[in-house]
Amino acid sequence: MRRFAPMIVLALAACSGGAPPPDGQASATASPASAPAAPPAPPAVAAAARKVSEANDLYEFDYAYPAQAAAIPALKALLDKDLDDQKASLIKDATADRKEAKAGGFPYHAYSLNMDWKVVADLPGWLSLSTLIGTYTGGAHGNYAFDAMVWDKAANQRRAATDLFTSKAALKAAVLKPFCAGLDRARKLKRGETWESDGSIDDFTRCVDPMEQVVILGSAGKKGFDRIGFLIAPYNAGPFAEGDYEVTVPVTPAVLAAVKPEFRGAFVGK
Repeated sequence: MRRFAPMIVLALAACSGGAPPPDGQASATASPASAPAAPPAPPAVAAAARKVSEANDLYEFDYAYPAQAAAIPALKALLDKDLDDQKASLIKDATADRKEAKAGGFPYHAYSLNMDWKVVADLPGWLSLSTLIGTYTGGAHGNYAFDAMVWDKAANQRRAATDLFTSKAALKAAVLKPFCAGLDRARKLKRGETWESDGSIDDFTRCVDPMEQVVILGSAGKKGFDRIGFLIAPYNAGPFAEGDYEVTVPVTPAVLAAVKPEFRGAFVGK
């Protein structure tokens, strides 16, 4: 396989009151036979993570999601459908390319797709997930991108991280300064201490739009979303050789002000 960088049982007992019979006297009524004890309830079966891995001459396919997602029936159904859809699309595209390669007399290289959903944060009302999507379609090298989702456990539905904010413009205004500073720090780590952004129009040197990246919601304190991550795919902020970038910013008062009122309780500011 080509690999790419980058979800109380209460027991009630009742007893009969009444004074015991005097010494030496039998009870006026016989005690009923005790009812047989109910068999113990079977232990709950924990949800299991799912992983599908297939490889043949036509394609290589890997898709996985964690137990936390499998424990939510609606989310499990959504991911199972996505698994089937992604596999069907891969087979369709690979079959067409192999047919074209055979007709043209050139070699066919097996297609591949790799998606592995990981938990970013598991909170009482929310499950935040992200995945790297690795692909190969016969070119000089594979490529990869990102996807993410936030599962609203109360509403039992998928949301994008940005859905929890009044608008993308409001979120961008709240995070742009720390995001750009974080991106420059990350670039300096890869390019050397002497590198400095020159403010040019080149996306490889200037700041990029955080709202055009994949946004994820995280939680360091496990009490609510207290940080926002931006997953930046290759080519978006630097050449392919540099790989991807990830920038994380805290949930500040400015960020909280951009959250929709109905979702304010899901966030914890710093």
